[in-house]
Amino acid sequence: MSLSPDDVRRIARLARIEVSDAEVERTRLQLNDILGFVEQLQSIDTKGIEPMSHAVDVVQRLREDRVTESDRHADFQAIAPETEDSLYLVPKVIE
Repeated sequence: MSLSPDDVRRIARLARIEVSDAEVERTRLQLNDILGFVEQLQSIDTKGIEPMSHAVDVVQRLREDRVTESDRHADFQAIAPETEDSLYLVPKVIE
């Protein structure tokens, strides 16, 4: 696939990028190189290759999910300016 200067101008307009007439040819060559590389990647046979989430086989160490502090809800409610039914009341912001 090869882009024309008009294609570059259209893409730039859609992307809301200002490209001067002097930059159009350089941008066209760069975009054509990128598209050529994508075509190369698409031509590779990847059947039987398992997708990876990371380039390196990394295992995340997980800790046990357990409560480490006591329930302090009542303590926090006691120092709040206003509460009602275990909820914190705040000033109205939107009228």
